[in-house]
Amino acid sequence: MNFTVGFKPLLGDAHSMDNLEKQLICPICLEMFSKPVVILPCQHNLCRKCANDVFQASNPLWQSRGSTAVSSGGRFRCPSCRHEVVLDRHGVYGLQRNLLVENIIDIYKQESSRPLHSKAEQHLMCEEHEEEKINIYCLSCEVPTCSLCKVFGAHKDCEVAPLPTIYKRQKSELSDGIAMLVAGNDRVQAVITQMEEVCQTIEDNSRRQKQLLNQRFETLCAVLEERKGELLQALAREQEEKLQRVRGLIRQYGDHLEASSKLVESAIQSMEEPQMALYLQQAKELINKVGAMSKVELAGRPEPGYESMEQFSVSVEHVADMLRTIDFQPGASGEEEEDEVALDGDESGAGPEEERPDAPEGQH
Repeated sequence: MNFTVGFKPLLGDAHSMDNLEKQLICPICLEMFSKPVVILPCQHNLCRKCANDVFQASNPLWQSRGSTAVSSGGRFRCPSCRHEVVLDRHGVYGLQRNLLVENIIDIYKQESSRPLHSKAEQHLMCEEHEEEKINIYCLSCEVPTCSLCKVFGAHKDCEVAPLPTIYKRQKSELSDGIAMLVAGNDRVQAVITQMEEVCQTIEDNSRRQKQLLNQRFETLCAVLEERKGELLQALAREQEEKLQRVRGLIRQYGDHLEASSKLVESAIQSMEEPQMALYLQQAKELINKVGAMSKVELAGRPEPGYESMEQFSVSVEHVADMLRTIDFQPGASGEEEEDEVALDGDESGAGPEEERPDAPEGQH
């Protein structure tokens, strides 16, 4: 059904508008919310100016937003439910704006600012029956129409109802829908707040697990460093023992070589003696010394392979493979961590005689 358009629609009934206005009243200034409107963690709304006044009254030492000093935040109680609201250093400017309520306020003000004229001037006229006012509503076609359309026109077989009745009904439905939308927005905001808390908890738990993971690997590295030091000490001891033995043999052979060289030098000088009697006086003693020197048995030399240190080789492939299998264990609890810490403390308190066995030393 077509009808002439050009007149402004009638305002909603005063009761529905009054109900909507009551939902838009600030509990502090008792007037309609003035933008910007902020939503508290308890899901109640306040004018940001009113919220700032309450916050400043509860925190007189808090620095204003334009101050250069660094503030640590503050707290105040919601005037509607007395829930304590904790704010960061941004104060009320850190609260989230309720854009839905602000949009509803704009719509309400637009509707309220429309000029009121007589109903005769506001009625729409039927396009098919130009002299007839739109005064009924076709329930079958869901469009406004006039009485002649119901009697003679396209809606003669349709079910109709008075226009004011349907008008009030739909205005009431729209008002209820707006209220439900506002309530739904509060629930969505509550869910958002809960999910933000979940995000913060995830970050805290991840940070804690990272610290524990670093501690575990630092402990593992400390064990490897400790064992490496023990094995290096065993290798150094074996090296020193072997070097001392070989150097002792070198000194023994060196002493024998020096004594033998001196004896050879004395024997050569004696052979150069031209007087036979004088030569014979010394010859017997030199002959005996040379014979004795040639029969001296020196200590045995190091056996073949004595210089080898292969027995100190370490195979770490299987340990590396085992380390690569380290993975997370979801079932691990904090009690196991405490037990491990206690176990480490017991081991650190052991006496010096409880040392780990060194690597096998080489043969001398």
